[in-house]
Amino acid sequence: QLQLVESGGGLVQPGGSLRLSCAGYGLTLDYYTIGWFRQAPGKEREGVSCIGSSDRSTYYADSVKGRFTISRDNAKNTVYLQMNSLKSEDTAVYYCAAVPQAIQAMCVMTAGGFGSWGQGTQVTVSS
Repeated sequence: QLQLVESGGGLVQPGGSLRLSCAGYGLTLDYYTIGWFRQAPGKEREGVSCIGSSDRSTYYADSVKGRFTISRDNAKNTVYLQMNSLKSEDTAVYYCAAVPQAIQAMCVMTAGGFGSWGQGTQVTVSS
């Protein structure tokens, strides 16, 4: 059974950077489409970024384009979300999620389509 563990969150000042990690245990992440979602207090969960299985595609929400970069390290079975030029509105709990390539090889940012989720990591952008 696939288990996802996020790390890398924390408190950062506006304009700063963080790198979130999503480590996979139990199965090879390269065979999964991996999405990053976030949820701020009082708001709905939103899709932030995604990388298709075997890097077939990537997706970025308009609000993070040019600032966030998603990538894989297959040797470490980990997907990263590099977040630069952070803004206060990026404050949220960030979750990674996975769906097998047999079900969804490309990025479709519907939370219900992802069957495996991590526990989340808090990102707070504040001065």
